[in-house]
Amino acid sequence: MWSRRVQCSSASRRVVADLGAVQGLSEMTLDTLRLHVYIVDMAELLGTFEQVVLLSVLGLGHEAYGRSVLRQVQSAIRSRAISAGAVYATLDRLENKGLLSSRLAAGGPARGGRARRYYQLTASGASALTEARTTLENMWRGKRWPLEVFA
Repeated sequence: MWSRRVQCSSASRRVVADLGAVQGLSEMTLDTLRLHVYIVDMAELLGTFEQVVLLSVLGLGHEAYGRSVLRQVQSAIRSRAISAGAVYATLDRLENKGLLSSRLAAGGPARGGRARRYYQLTASGASALTEARTTLENMWRGKRWPLEVFA
């Protein structure tokens, strides 16, 4: 059975719908209902930075909280400066997409009692990473490495 999740948003709310029951309904038809629709294909939406953040969370396991993820990402990407804001915004975006989940843990005296947010990869996040890797491996198949460019 054909089933694909789409995320619909109006100016004031977001609705996630399953098109399995309405498979004949097109994006244009939904748009006439004054909904903005985009198909959520995970591999298409996962950028390189998102993949690095997801892989950092996966690698850190139970120690994946904001600052540890930031340090891991900075260590993985040495070619440019990575700001804390970029990592925290990406963590938030990935959680909103359902690729990560998070929980708050009570803060200890070393943190002045401030809570710490821990992140975990979801099944959808694992699927998205797998699909992204498979796509890239398929694209690289048959290509010589290192790349040679002839001008």
